Amino acid sequence: MKLPSTLRDMLDGLGERAATSFAVRLPDGIAFHVGGANPAFTVVFHTDAALFSTATRGHMGLMEAYFDQAVDVEGDFGAALAAGMASGFDRKSGAVNGMENELLELRHSNRDPAKAKCNARAHYGLGTDFYRLWLDEPLLMYTFGYWPAGTETLEQAQRNKIDHVCRKIRLQRDDSFVDIGCGFGGFMFRAHETTGASGVGVNTTTEQVVWLRDEITRRGLADALSVREADFREVDQQYDKVVSIGTLEHAGRDQLPEVIRAHAAFLKPGGIGILHFIGHVGHYETELFIRKHVFPGGWIPSLADVIVEMERNGLEVLDIENLRRHYAPTLDAWAERFEQRWPAVHELDPARFDERFRRVWRTYLTGCAEMFRSPGGYTHLFQIVFSKGNVTADSYPMGREHVYER
Repeated sequence: MKLPSTLRDMLDGLGERAATSFAVRLPDGIAFHVGGANPAFTVVFHTDAALFSTATRGHMGLMEAYFDQAVDVEGDFGAALAAGMASGFDRKSGAVNGMENELLELRHSNRDPAKAKCNARAHYGLGTDFYRLWLDEPLLMYTFGYWPAGTETLEQAQRNKIDHVCRKIRLQRDDSFVDIGCGFGGFMFRAHETTGASGVGVNTTTEQVVWLRDEITRRGLADALSVREADFREVDQQYDKVVSIGTLEHAGRDQLPEVIRAHAAFLKPGGIGILHFIGHVGHYETELFIRKHVFPGGWIPSLADVIVEMERNGLEVLDIENLRRHYAPTLDAWAERFEQRWPAVHELDPARFDERFRRVWRTYLTGCAEMFRSPGGYTHLFQIVFSKGNVTADSYPMGREHVYER
């Protein structure tokens, strides 16, 4: 079988730009090598339809053929995804994928809180038993871990992250805090344990809220901690400290102003908060694969746009830290555990956690690790420390020494 010229040109260009040697095997068994060295991976096409889909829809056609088992990847799966990113293959999606991304926005916009709740539950409502198999124990943190020198385990990295945030916002015993998008409550439990502060979690995912309420009661912490089932635009009161870790990405494409406005409304005048989010350096579309197969309604904002909205809402930016490199080892750990424990995941619900689900999530976890590791990527991870109104020399440290004190 002859390789279509458009696909051959695409593969040759990919190999040249990514500086990676790989192979492609066609449905009739004929193999083509790209690059001069031994191939790091081999892309195996099982059907002509998969070839056509890749030639016409680029990386989305290839990935969806892989999800449907019409394509397999032999060898280093991470290297295959990294090569696609390094070559720009993931950004050459064409008009078809662009139109599909726009249609997704129309169908899954988070503008309506009820739709935002449905979108959140599609991902975060997969069940505590599912997430417990591959997240850290016992905190179940589903955001990056902080990996300074000497950190050896995912569990340690997640404790480091929470302690890092607590020091940044100067969380103390007499403080009240709100954890916007609190997940399984890992930040709340660790922060209360280490500082004595009392907190309220806000979460729109019913499954997580039910589990977290029971867990707070089981631990005997109902006097100090609680959780509200609510959209994070629904402000109930003001707090001394605001914590928002990995929530802004779920605001949606057109909801950034109102979500930042809500963050400001949660904070008392003079209070300190942290806004932690995946953000773009520059203005880019959010990857279609992520929005279609992983986070419906999600949208990655630019750092610049976030800062503009913070300024409009009277928030002073005190510090910005880019923690992009810390997400790669976190995702590596998640992907490794997910692969190792896949039989147990599948056993939870064979109909839901089927082979297609495994391939989508394998691509998601490994692909994001490579994205954050990429030296040429434009997707980063930011922590912005902010105050409501300008701080004084007495209300917040003049330097950063407090952030690194143990």
